[in-house]
Amino acid sequence: MIFTCDNGPMTDRKPIEYWLSDMDGVLVHEGRPVPGADEFVRRLDASGKPFLVLTNNSIYTRRDLSARLAALGLTVPAEFIWTSALATARFLADQRPGGTAYVIGEAGLTTALHEAGFILTDLKPEYVVLGETRTYSFSQITNAIRFIEGGARFVATNPDPVGPSPEGSLPACGAVAAMITRATGVAPYFVGKPNPLMMRTALNVVGGHSECTAMIGDRMDTDIVAGVEAGLETILVLTGVTREADVERFPYRPHRVIGSIADLIDHI
Repeated sequence: MIFTCDNGPMTDRKPIEYWLSDMDGVLVHEGRPVPGADEFVRRLDASGKPFLVLTNNSIYTRRDLSARLAALGLTVPAEFIWTSALATARFLADQRPGGTAYVIGEAGLTTALHEAGFILTDLKPEYVVLGETRTYSFSQITNAIRFIEGGARFVATNPDPVGPSPEGSLPACGAVAAMITRATGVAPYFVGKPNPLMMRTALNVVGGHSECTAMIGDRMDTDIVAGVEAGLETILVLTGVTREADVERFPYRPHRVIGSIADLIDHI
């Protein structure tokens, strides 16, 4: 069932021709596909409408993520996936083509930066770039602090403080960034959601326009606010972080609140 938020008259929007969707909490949850996600992806592919799966996870390359989704029965080609690592690499390439960076992260981030023409180094880097990793090391964090103290600019892929795992929450990029900020007094520029820059780069990838694009997400504080600020139609699913009762706590509203991605299958 689909609910429309009762927040007064809303501007009529054009029919949805482009779809953006978060991954964790929308298509998959705790390592399993959300019921209906496979059919939603099939219907979307058959419709011919451009779509992109967005994730703040910077650990994996999009080929890795495509393979991981395929193992769960979800066919999403690599080119239909957009990560905070790719958005970060594009941002840095625009800001300082051929620049240098000290990177804390995994293959998803280092590969994206290499492909964007950046040089990864620990010799007077112009940037410290912080991403997700399951093996944050004290020595890497110490290096990052010293480089920032020496004048390096601080960029991070996303502000998420914790990430999920089968055993429970894990410290994520936002938490480690807070540690570095506390030590240096320098706050990072976060590229991933909720920065609308992530949405604008995604729109550029699919060739869409905000007036006819929808963003599906499970978090009010990242997916939905980013969609709102980018002028997209926003759809909150209740299969992830945000509960229906939590929606009223926020000053902004999604256009629609639905039980799960399965409720959109007949609306593509």
